[in-house]
Amino acid sequence: MITTTTPFIEGHPVKQYLGIVTGETIIGANFFKDIKASLTDFFGGRSGTYEKTLREAKDTALNEMMQRAAQIGANGVLGVDLDYETVGQNGSMLMVTCSGTAVVL
Repeated sequence: MITTTTPFIEGHPVKQYLGIVTGETIIGANFFKDIKASLTDFFGGRSGTYEKTLREAKDTALNEMMQRAAQIGANGVLGVDLDYETVGQNGSMLMVTCSGTAVVL
């Protein structure tokens, strides 16, 4: 499955457009990650725990979108867009959504 944020892939003409596909995930940050991130915020530096959680959420949403595209016969997704939001009480959860156009290349 080829995925890209661009509207086309050079050298791979689109044979058929199959429609919009999406992927979503919501991941909660736990108490221990919050404590470690608070220390990083206080002392400075990058928060590896939150970065790992962010990557995990992104990968999960993208994989879900690609699975949905494959289910309808696509072998590519064009124009992929990722969105990140905090949800839940006090923004304690991270929501990642992605969408794109499923195509047959």
